[in-house]
Amino acid sequence: MSRFLAALALAFVPALSLSAADWPQFLGLNRDNSTTEPVAPWEGTLKPVWTKPVGEAHSSPVVAGGVVYAFYQPKGKNADALAAFDAKTGDLKWEKSYDRPEFKPLFGNGPRGTPSVSGDKVFTYGGTGILASWDAKTGETDWKVDALKEFGAKNLFFGTSASPLVAGDKVIALVGGKGAGIVALDAKTGKTAWKATDDPSSYASPTVINEQIVALTGSHVRGVGLDGKPLWEVPFRDKLNESSTTPLSAGGLIFASSVTAGSITVKVTDNKAEKAWENKALTCYFSTPVVVGDYLYMVNGMASLTNASITLRCVELKTGKVAWEKKNVGKYHAAILRCGPAGKETLLMLDDNGFLSLFEANPKEFKELARSNVCGTTWAHPALVDGKLYLRDEKELFCFDLNGKK
Repeated sequence: MSRFLAALALAFVPALSLSAADWPQFLGLNRDNSTTEPVAPWEGTLKPVWTKPVGEAHSSPVVAGGVVYAFYQPKGKNADALAAFDAKTGDLKWEKSYDRPEFKPLFGNGPRGTPSVSGDKVFTYGGTGILASWDAKTGETDWKVDALKEFGAKNLFFGTSASPLVAGDKVIALVGGKGAGIVALDAKTGKTAWKATDDPSSYASPTVINEQIVALTGSHVRGVGLDGKPLWEVPFRDKLNESSTTPLSAGGLIFASSVTAGSITVKVTDNKAEKAWENKALTCYFSTPVVVGDYLYMVNGMASLTNASITLRCVELKTGKVAWEKKNVGKYHAAILRCGPAGKETLLMLDDNGFLSLFEANPKEFKELARSNVCGTTWAHPALVDGKLYLRDEKELFCFDLNGKK
């Protein structure tokens, strides 16, 4: 498939010129935390190819065209900064920022939403609700929109966290305003293209499934046409208003989860939706599961300040029944990546204590293949491109070579 057709199939801007190996947005090319790149077990402790200091953020690194982009709060400033690094060497190409109001949420400052790269632009959605378009080569901003002010919405307790989605020639964002629960801006100008729903916002990033925008809002799992027309909805509300996981296409179903309401799958037929199954014990905080064959691999846990612990589970996709579980794999979060071609997958997991592990995609039992401490405390998701794993902790951006080449 040509690059143009691949981009079109993913509903990105037609001018997009990304390698099939790029990781240009939150959760990767398909926004499902997957890549066809194989990862083999390593021996010993992984050592970084390079490291670079970065400002505070839970935003994840993205990679496109040989460049790594990091979005963060610069030290000592009330600002959002975007920086570009050479993917091979870590050399800083540029760093640009814009000022914004002071915002100091619990559990760390800086943006939580991850950039989206499309064509020669990078789109970001900061913690105070500022949507921005940046030139990918120079870092100059083309436009900025204070979405919360523009659409009359209130910020979330931990700040705007949903990553922007590029679909066609639009940038999609969860805003949560009256008549503007989901908003599309023209990617070139930043002008409003359409507004849809009265849904409150959530921390969950929207995605594209079956040529529809699928979002886990503060009140529903819902589908919206690329033209902004609401198509279907299923009520699904988290008691803490902390829904943070991206919906998934899973075996003909749509999967969604939250930290208090558990998990559901939705069957959509002719824009009519109904629940297929529900399991209230499968509580995903902000780790989006991955699908391998007929199974989901997910990290479950509850929001607890006194006894935080998460459990890795393998779950039957058709029924929601747990096949196996491994407890205490982290405190609040562990990101899972599906790696390799169909039938030969392995799973990478980066937990919030900074340990990277590789385990089998095995529905019968948990079998670890390799493990290494790679960074400090982190809630960001890693990106895998051409055998290189890019990740960040609270202070630094790292590159690791999983092929063992320096």
